[in-house]
Amino acid sequence: MPSLLQQFRSFHTRNFPNSLEESIDYFSVFGGLGWEIDTDVPLTELIQELILENYGHLHNQVSFYTLDDPLYHTILTAIARGDRRTHSAYKKAHVSQSVGDAAVEYLCRSGILKMEYSREVPPQRKYPHQKLKKEVERHQISDKLLFTSPFLRFWFAFVAPLHKSIENGDYTQLLQRFQEHEQSFSSLLFEKLSIAFLKKHCVDDPIIEVGSYWDRQVEIDVLAKTRSGLNLVAECKYTNTKINRSEWGKLQEKCQLADLQADINILFSKRGFSNELLALADKNLRLFQLDDFKILLEDISPYELIEGFERP
Repeated sequence: MPSLLQQFRSFHTRNFPNSLEESIDYFSVFGGLGWEIDTDVPLTELIQELILENYGHLHNQVSFYTLDDPLYHTILTAIARGDRRTHSAYKKAHVSQSVGDAAVEYLCRSGILKMEYSREVPPQRKYPHQKLKKEVERHQISDKLLFTSPFLRFWFAFVAPLHKSIENGDYTQLLQRFQEHEQSFSSLLFEKLSIAFLKKHCVDDPIIEVGSYWDRQVEIDVLAKTRSGLNLVAECKYTNTKINRSEWGKLQEKCQLADLQADINILFSKRGFSNELLALADKNLRLFQLDDFKILLEDISPYELIEGFERP
């Protein structure tokens, strides 16, 4: 399965969106389909025309990967609409750990999902006795699950739960729900693209480890380590307001709760930053916004175009 960055580059090359914001918003729905779309058309209109009115055709293709198994569909919907943690998905789907694990194992093998692990590691000093340390590790926080295709995540977040009304030609509830959650839905992709950006940006001191961090108390969007040993922590805000100084304070508080030493703090913003925060930026606080993500789209070749679902 192509990486998220490969899919994003292919989508952008095939459809030429007018801006990076537009590219992310439309990619969050159509990424992985491999279709040429008109990004000048409002997103909700394209959803109705290309997805909802072709529900039967797309359902058959999705079912090829899921074996049209109701259990798999229930778990995938729980992941797409929840916090992506395995235990939360199993609880929403009303399945046991063993049943859920078996289903997820298949869905990962089929290429729909991949497992994501927290960068959280129990500090040795907190568990001086090896027996206690092993016991804690057996009860570590739940792993998370990530859809390998943005389109499949959209399908199970919005389409699959409302399939009966869609089959009856009633799209009102889905389109309303999408409009209510559109911004938060795109946030995860912004976070993952921020990780891809860091890998490309840190040339002089390359990233050797990167991922998200979560434990029972706190979540941090990005925790990375460079070759020289620097710890980078980052938060990604895909909102329609500028980020102010308080967001930096919140990130520092999270690091304290997690007992993390941050050498470099990073904030990623869709809409930029307040003047006060811009004035504080230095080598220990770095600020990036959408325009900086242009490096993800450099030197794209037509050979990078990725084919996806068959178009009706």
